[in-house]
Amino acid sequence: MTVEVIVLAAGKGARMSSNRPKVLHDLAGRPLLEHVITTLGTLETSRVHVVYGHGAEQILALSENWPGINWVCQAQQLGTGHAVLQALPAVADSAQILVVYGDVPLIRSQTLKAVMQAAGREHLAVLTCELSDPTGYGRILRNPDGRVTGIVEEKDASPAQQAISEINTGFLAAPAARLKEWLNVVDNNNSQGEYYLTDIVSHAVAAGIEVVTCSASDRDEIRGVNTQGELARLERVYQLRQAERFMNNGLSLRDPARFDVRGTLVFAADCSIDVNVVIAGSVTFGERVSIGANCFLRDCTLGDDVTVNANSVLEGATVGAGCSIGPFARLRPGTELAEKARVGNFVELKAARLGHGSKANHLAYVGDADVGNNVNIAAGVITCNYDGANK
Repeated sequence: MTVEVIVLAAGKGARMSSNRPKVLHDLAGRPLLEHVITTLGTLETSRVHVVYGHGAEQILALSENWPGINWVCQAQQLGTGHAVLQALPAVADSAQILVVYGDVPLIRSQTLKAVMQAAGREHLAVLTCELSDPTGYGRILRNPDGRVTGIVEEKDASPAQQAISEINTGFLAAPAARLKEWLNVVDNNNSQGEYYLTDIVSHAVAAGIEVVTCSASDRDEIRGVNTQGELARLERVYQLRQAERFMNNGLSLRDPARFDVRGTLVFAADCSIDVNVVIAGSVTFGERVSIGANCFLRDCTLGDDVTVNANSVLEGATVGAGCSIGPFARLRPGTELAEKARVGNFVELKAARLGHGSKANHLAYVGDADVGNNVNIAAGVITCNYDGANK
């Protein structure tokens, strides 16, 4: 049985108060949608369909980053059921469909696998979660025997139904042929005037199809983003999890709550990072690297025994073993430091190379230069490739 995934990413996200589509807002330096697509890449699926709507041009501008995805436009946003319906013509009847959401960035692959396995070839599987405060979510309705009979959206729920703590996360899996059949008879007779995907549950029950549930034990993985505050809270959850993973592998973090990774970090033994450090792009540390407070590093490679002192910025730089940088230093793209070079306070290098043991201890700009070994660059020195008109 093949599995095809439909990603719902057409919402405007009005409460974000932004001109960007909600799914293009960044978490840890990457769009929410990219987090979801990356997770889907770990599953055994035959095809992924992304349903987009608001901000179509902005979303399609990024589509080339994800070849192989089928991009489906929902010209009018008439509800989640209508959104899924737009992608169904491209899905084989024999496939299983997994429906996920482009604004839920922390969903885990093992959770999605559990939903797919629960649905199998015949069932409708729904991912649920128990929340102490279920505000904002649809509620799972069960009969006295515990069988699922339906899902009611919060705005349509009675006071008794709103008291239910088991919520619908929105994630589900079902046979494609059945899903097409159910969605073709779903109506928009509700308070929102929309075609709810959740209405397929009652149609499945009426057809005698068992509706099974999987429970998400990690409440944060099913949380979507609707406001800037929710995005900030999920950012902190993500960063703390990254920090925990790094510390479990030997990285010393002075305060994991004040450390951000917006890319990838590879490190060797006995490395340490002080507070308020941001890692972006692809960064690699050798052994015994020490990063001081308030530093920013993007796309850098640091050799063994490198010290980066406080308030320094390194971008696109290659730093040899035993170098010392900062405080208040800036290494711009194309900078190379050979072993045991030193760049001191208020020194900036751009597309420059310092040889072994060379140093620029303070107040200098070194650009477009190749400096040999054991050279001392004094305060106030400027080198650059500029004739007064052209660089």
